[in-house]
Order: sequence, then C-alpha cells, then structure tokens
Amino acid sequence: MPKRTNNMRVIVTGGAGFVGTNLCKKLVELGHVVTSIDNYNTGKESNHIKGVKYLNMDIRTILNYNWLQPDVIFHMAAIARIQPSFKNPKEYFTTNANGTLHITNYCAKHNIPLIYAGSSSHHSGKFKNPYTFSKDVGEEIVQLYQEHYNLKASIVRFYNVYGPYQLTEGGYTTLIGRWLNNIEKGIECEIYGDGEQRRDFTHVDDIVDALIRVQKQQAYGNNFELGRGKNHSVNEIAKMLNITPTYQPAKPGEARNTLNTDMSAQSLLGWEPKINLEDYLALYL
Repeated sequence: MPKRTNNMRVIVTGGAGFVGTNLCKKLVELGHVVTSIDNYNTGKESNHIKGVKYLNMDIRTILNYNWLQPDVIFHMAAIARIQPSFKNPKEYFTTNANGTLHITNYCAKHNIPLIYAGSSSHHSGKFKNPYTFSKDVGEEIVQLYQEHYNLKASIVRFYNVYGPYQLTEGGYTTLIGRWLNNIEKGIECEIYGDGEQRRDFTHVDDIVDALIRVQKQQAYGNNFELGRGKNHSVNEIAKMLNITPTYQPAKPGEARNTLNTDMSAQSLLGWEPKINLEDYLALYL
C-alpha cells in the first residue's frame, strides 16, 4: 500500500476516551483521516470530534476489519485505574493484555506501525496490582512482536495525565478530575493515606504532542517515559486548590511515588512539556 507523506489514515483505539479524544482532535487539526475504535466502556459519545469516523467495536475483533488498512495505529484503549482492577482482574487481562495481542498481531500482519500506551505504574512492579500486570503484559507482547515478527512499534508510558475530557465521576476518575468535579458540586474531597504520596502530573496536551512526535519522527524501537520530571504530593494539590480534604485509609496496590527520571523523549524527540499543573489548577480558583 503506498504511503502518503502528508495526510495519513490513522486508527486511534480508545478514541472516545480521555487521551484518545484529545489525540483524535489534534490529528484531525493536522489534516489526517482518523478512525476511532472504542467499545464505550469508559469512552463517551459526547466526546466525539467532528471529522472522526467512530466505530463502536471491541478491539479483539479488529481482524474482521482488514479493509481499514491505516498508516499507523495509536493503541490508547485500555481499562484504566488500579482500584477497580482488584474487583475484576479477568476483565483487565482480557481487555488490556488480550486486546493488545489482537492489535499487535493485526499490525504485524499488515506491516502497520504501532504506538502503544503503557503506564508509569510499570515502575512500581509488575505484580503490584492487576492493572499494572495487564499493562506490562501488553508491553511484553509488543516487544515479542518487535523481536520476532518485524513489528515497528514504540511504547510510551503515561504519568498521571490530566486535562480536557478527563473523567470526573465514577470509579475510573483521576485525582484531578474527581476533585475539580467535587469542588464544583460542593462535595467533600478525600485523600487515601497520609497525602504525602507524590505523583508526576502531565497535561494531556503535552502527552498528545509527544505521541505525534513519535509517529512523525518514526521513532520506532524506542520506549519513552512521558512525565514532566517533577512531582507533587497529594497534600500539595489540596493546598493549590485551597481545600481541606478528609483522610481515609490508604488503598492497596498504589505506588508511593511516581517521578519520571528518563529524559529520552526530550533528547530523542525534542519534546518539552509546556503546561504546569500549578497554572492549570489556578484557572479553577
């Protein structure tokens, strides 16, 4: 299949979700032909971006869609969050690991480059929780296909992403999304543990910028850590938002700290995160 140098055919799995929606929006702005594959487990129709073709389907059925033939696949689809993974580990393994196997096999079969969204939870240990395990197995599947089936791929690990289209209610919310929603609705904010756990928060616009740089620069064969390299405690976030949270017992499976110390994305891609968490939260005060 001939490759175009400008406009590409792009598949974004999880394209109606948080990161996927922001990625689809940017790709359309750049003039690419974008198809989203999403089963709407956590994705929303209200996130739909004009110009994107949306397929409501399970990624494990992608081999039934050989006609798609994209130039690249951004594999963002996953069931996220640690705590829900303890309640239904099988669903996480089936979607995050087995789903990735189907996407990876499809890419190898049709010689399609793959950009796989990993997780910074990788650094807390594979067996820390079912979510981390499922995402790590996904990484290993990608690496296996790179080694033995000539797959062109990059693994990118996200660090505590926040920004537009983030979930604000339910079990799959992030801290920033949940707290901003609670503040708006006058609901008390809670901290699990002592609040001194630290997280490397990265705005979704910076994540999208890095993803597009990986594809544009054909930086396949590399793994990239997409964090700012600066972290904040949960107590510090509460102070930024001028709230007095209540404290609840710590939950299992959570890393004490996350912090990106690998600057490969900066050195190889020329990527520099531009949005500060402090500036973002100040908009809500």
